[in-house]
Amino acid sequence: MTGPTDLPTLPGTPFAGLLDAARALQGRTVALRRAVHRHPEQGLHLPRTQAAIREALDGLPLEITEGKATTSLTAVLRGGKPGPAVLLRGDMDALPLTEETGLDFASEDEESMHACGHDTHVAMLATAARLLADRVEQLAGSVVFMFQPGEEGHHGARFMIHEGVLDAAGTRVERAFGVHTLANARSGLLQLRPGPLMASADSFTVRVTGKGGHGSAPQHTIDPVPAAAAMVGALHTMITRRVSVFDPAVLSVTRIQAGTTSNIIPETAELEGTIRTLSEQTRALVRDELYKVCEQVGAAYGCRVVADVEPGYPVTVNDDRIAGEVLRLGAEVLGPDDVELLADPLMGAEDFSYVLQRVPGAYAFIGACPPGVDPAEAAANHSNRVVFDEDAMPSGAAMLAAFALDYLR
Repeated sequence: MTGPTDLPTLPGTPFAGLLDAARALQGRTVALRRAVHRHPEQGLHLPRTQAAIREALDGLPLEITEGKATTSLTAVLRGGKPGPAVLLRGDMDALPLTEETGLDFASEDEESMHACGHDTHVAMLATAARLLADRVEQLAGSVVFMFQPGEEGHHGARFMIHEGVLDAAGTRVERAFGVHTLANARSGLLQLRPGPLMASADSFTVRVTGKGGHGSAPQHTIDPVPAAAAMVGALHTMITRRVSVFDPAVLSVTRIQAGTTSNIIPETAELEGTIRTLSEQTRALVRDELYKVCEQVGAAYGCRVVADVEPGYPVTVNDDRIAGEVLRLGAEVLGPDDVELLADPLMGAEDFSYVLQRVPGAYAFIGACPPGVDPAEAAANHSNRVVFDEDAMPSGAAMLAAFALDYLR
């Protein structure tokens, strides 16, 4: 950012009163969030969540379409004047957890919980739609609201892209923006950075096959267990010796399985794990090196090896210029004390990356640590005890609306 950042928003700007307007809608925002939270749904088919969103958008001048392959929902708001289109996104799905928060609106499904804040994302996006509908004459262009299922490992964004969400306004959206609540950041704090914000996430499995036999006579077997154990160390060493520290990667072996009892040398052993990287170049390097390491270590032990890397989400990369614009907007809408430039990316993954591969845009975090709790001590996203401060939601809704107002003026 350039120039002073401690000046108040000037009267008459598109953002004057926007945060106050979002706060005035907090009753609606909370009601939708809690309705979705009580009845979480997982995966790509979320009919109850979709219906709740439709009800929340009822009466707004939106063109609404529902997905065919999934229960996605796309809404288009046409501005008072012609112009380009921008996309705003909120994901909808829950996680397979049993909630233990004690909230009076806790999940009524023992096998599902909104532990990543997607219920708040839905509510913030719906409120942003209402804020923009109230300012439709200020918009020179269209806004596409992307209510997306299946973010938690189901590639929901790809389904919506395939079904045309990026062209829902009749022309390709020129910019895209989304926000994600974080329980481990101060409530209402906007955080983002240009460039890589979140990592890619690939999973791998390695099957090591030897020759089983009696545990008392290993000389008559080809034991896959020491081969698998050696692979763990070799893979971790590979990361430190083949990957640049300036373009880092994380590889974790998270499961090792072999054998059935103490006196049998098994025929097979299996490894499973995750790979996280911050560039597509390093992502490809780690994949290729994994195959080499596993095959060569296996050969040294006389074992056959089949390794497989399952591609997950790409790196989430913010456009440098647009990330700077969002930081500026945050200072105007929320105040300079509620904006933070992140020094480092997060190694979690996000399928909004598929959108940002095709459209320049940005993704940001909104802190939602409960009041009176140290963010460092708060239960984190994906914990079955996580609690999000609902008072952070007006900040997210206002930022979503401001992004559209800023570009379409």
